[in-house]
Amino acid sequence: MKTIVACLLSVVLNVESVRYQNVTYEPAERQLLDFKRDHPLPIGLWTKNNGDPTEIRDTLTINSDQFNNQLLLDTMLTFDGERIPERVVHAKGTGAFGYFEVTNDVSKYTYADVFNGIGKKTPLVTRFSNAAQSLGGTDVSKELRGMSVKFYTKEGNLDLLCLQTPVYLYRDPFLFWSLVHAFKRNPQTNILVDFTARWDFVTQKPVSLHTFFWTLSDYGRPDGYRRMDAFPIHTYEISNKHGETHYVRFNFRTEQGFSFISNAQAAVIQGTDPDYFNRDLYNAIELGNFPAWRLEMDMMTPEDIQKVDYDPFDVTRLWKNGTFTTVQIGRLVLNKNVENQFRDVEQGAFNPAHLVPGIPGPPDFLFRGRRMFYRDTQNYRLGRNHNKIFINTPLYAKTYVRDGKPPTRLNMKNAPNYYSNSFNGPIPYVDEKRPREKLQVLESNAVDLEPLRYFYNNVLESEAHRQRFIETIVLSLVPVTPPVLQNAIKILYLIDRDLGARVSVGLEVALEQRRAQQAAAAATPPPNLPIRNTPTAEAAPKTHWYAKNARSNHK
Repeated sequence: MKTIVACLLSVVLNVESVRYQNVTYEPAERQLLDFKRDHPLPIGLWTKNNGDPTEIRDTLTINSDQFNNQLLLDTMLTFDGERIPERVVHAKGTGAFGYFEVTNDVSKYTYADVFNGIGKKTPLVTRFSNAAQSLGGTDVSKELRGMSVKFYTKEGNLDLLCLQTPVYLYRDPFLFWSLVHAFKRNPQTNILVDFTARWDFVTQKPVSLHTFFWTLSDYGRPDGYRRMDAFPIHTYEISNKHGETHYVRFNFRTEQGFSFISNAQAAVIQGTDPDYFNRDLYNAIELGNFPAWRLEMDMMTPEDIQKVDYDPFDVTRLWKNGTFTTVQIGRLVLNKNVENQFRDVEQGAFNPAHLVPGIPGPPDFLFRGRRMFYRDTQNYRLGRNHNKIFINTPLYAKTYVRDGKPPTRLNMKNAPNYYSNSFNGPIPYVDEKRPREKLQVLESNAVDLEPLRYFYNNVLESEAHRQRFIETIVLSLVPVTPPVLQNAIKILYLIDRDLGARVSVGLEVALEQRRAQQAAAAATPPPNLPIRNTPTAEAAPKTHWYAKNARSNHK
């Protein structure tokens, strides 16, 4: 009997191979088939959580003693808790493994080991994400996107958290919660895109307008993660082996060339493939088209920063051309897809405070806030031992941090758990290359509209790009209600009269079209529906208790 079953199985497999041998599948589509190709036989016995082999009769639980079925309990009780809280922002994304290779000598600027030694390769993991979308959201919205890189260096993990825009939304870390609330879901309607709230926030806090403009332009929707640049935003302080400091902005420049998705293309993709970005990255790597970025740094000396007529530590503006020099560092290459999204991406914890010797970090106040808040959110999502999760573990770590909720890994075994001690526990070292002086930066809350004017007239490199930018602004303003709409038009005129005038004209046309569509819809007779009895005034339902209480509470 077993021989007959084996023969039938062989025939079925052969028929399937003939049927599909001339079909071409994308790598993402054939992921399961690839697994079967790599594992022609079952990979082993199915076990319960404690390793006890699963007997086939335990896989069916109808008319059985379910209480004593350990497989049922193991599986379902684990399934009930297999989700962790999603990120407040940047919830949806994907990731890949790769390496960073040094291509240029930058030792005179920094003694960071990861950036020194031409030809040196450092393993890394990268996570790409959409800022506003929830886990089940779309890839093709116009918004901020992230590219977070974790370098597994010999001196600890270096995390560079990047956006596809070279400027950020605010300088004061206190604004973060309010901005996220304005750009995420409305608390009553639960609708994600509330343009009235978004425009209200950015007109009340014009410091955010510069980044908002970038996201409304072509740069707000690149054609996949592979075709966007990425910027860690801050001005970093770096130092060389002599303790001399420089101030730099890191840039990851895509070697695939930048390209974007138009509004019309996005409408089509949204209806067919909301995971377009994730699919594009996965397929490219599986096909051997390894995406790569050049890492460079725009650089100023301490003397340079005293001569410029703007704040080089202001994350909401670009550095002016002619005030800095650009130095190439190396290449980032992604050559391996993650094997398990939950293990390698969802549990990934990226923290801008994870720095290494030679890169003391940015001195601005936003970075100081991020040092605290990223740690807190990861403690909430993943637990206080999140740096001991596989994907976050550095190459070398010996600490006095012990115990707590798993994972604790080896938990430093039997080493002394206090410092200082006389029994050869881990000891600190003396870094003679570390700068002795620390720059203190005082920042202003003043809003400068000049960077926005420059963006409109110079960063938008063509009239066609400017027109697409204006059309996107107009579409976003159509549903915006007064007085936010008046405030938005006013500030657009203050930024640039041509911008304000063109948006005003386009908005009037769009509003007229909307009024005509609403009038036509109102004039269209309703479909034939079953006649329903309309209650009379006497038969009208009584006001619900909640409505009455709500009115009384709001007097």
